Amino acid sequence: MKLFPIHITNFKIDGGAMFGVVPKVLWQSKYPADENNLCNWALRSLLIDTGKRVILIDNGYGDKQDKKYFSHVYLNGGDGLEGALKKHGYSFDDVTDMILTHLHADHCGGGVKFNADRSGYELTFKNATYWVSKPHWDWAMNPNKQEGAAFLKENLLPMHESGKLKFIEKDIELYSGINLHLYNGHTIGQIIPFINTGDKTFVFVADLIPSTAHIPLVWNMAYDIRPMDTLQEKEDFLNEAVDKNYTLIFQHDLYNECCTVHHTEKGVRVKETFTLN
Repeated sequence: MKLFPIHITNFKIDGGAMFGVVPKVLWQSKYPADENNLCNWALRSLLIDTGKRVILIDNGYGDKQDKKYFSHVYLNGGDGLEGALKKHGYSFDDVTDMILTHLHADHCGGGVKFNADRSGYELTFKNATYWVSKPHWDWAMNPNKQEGAAFLKENLLPMHESGKLKFIEKDIELYSGINLHLYNGHTIGQIIPFINTGDKTFVFVADLIPSTAHIPLVWNMAYDIRPMDTLQEKEDFLNEAVDKNYTLIFQHDLYNECCTVHHTEKGVRVKETFTLN
């Protein structure tokens, strides 16, 4: 089994939104903000080649929205989705499975693109099965007012209409060594993939723990719809990560791709950071 980081781009969003109730005087030492209070974050996906399946986890914003939309997220750096895959020797057509942790625009927008004459939409990964959790799909179709703007119909409906969308109802082993677990704090039914390579377990922590800065239990995003659930899910997961020596792979950490964790007097904290390579 081979794992590759797919660094699509970086993006800027409000530091207060990313750190919730944590005071700026604390978080700005880890993620410096500009004059508009914006911090720069990575938008990273994960490619898994099992030898039989080529699995991509999340796919970024895509490029369907207009200039006004992207003027709010300030995309910068990265290899682009297609470029990042090509960097590791893969193309869109090689992907057999597209796992979507959840359906916020920065996680799923790249899975649907304009067709040739821009009269409609088609799947970016034409040979892939698209996987999303059923609880999350149902939620995205009828979200609360806080989250509604994050679910764009042009990202979601073409997947369903294609017939390539399949649902995960509960925690499962999708393929040998690829286990999907559902979490509900950030959004209902977020999928967190656990990848067992035989000697190690890697966890793509998505928006459960966006960065190493979010490892302390109360350092959570204002975007989380159930913050107390996030706190409990993080505590349970991080204790398990220490006990089982998981390697955490970060989707949004600008500075660190991976880390391990250990117990300290202050709680679970970073033990070692490193790149996936």
